[in-house]
Amino acid sequence: MKVEEMRARSNEELVKRLEEAYQELFNLRFRAATKQLVNNREIPRVKQEIARLKTLIRERELSIR
Repeated sequence: MKVEEMRARSNEELVKRLEEAYQELFNLRFRAATKQLVNNREIPRVKQEIARLKTLIRERELSIR
């Protein structure tokens, strides 16, 4: 998901997507530990998405104050 698409979403949608990304990261790490992960680049991709989501949520928190 691109940053422009993320900015168009509401705070609730961003928080929900953040929770989903954390769950996805957990599943990827689990699959990596059991040698079932096919594409190792998925883990950094999800981590980057989590960082983007957290940044957008924090930006919105600061702009409200």
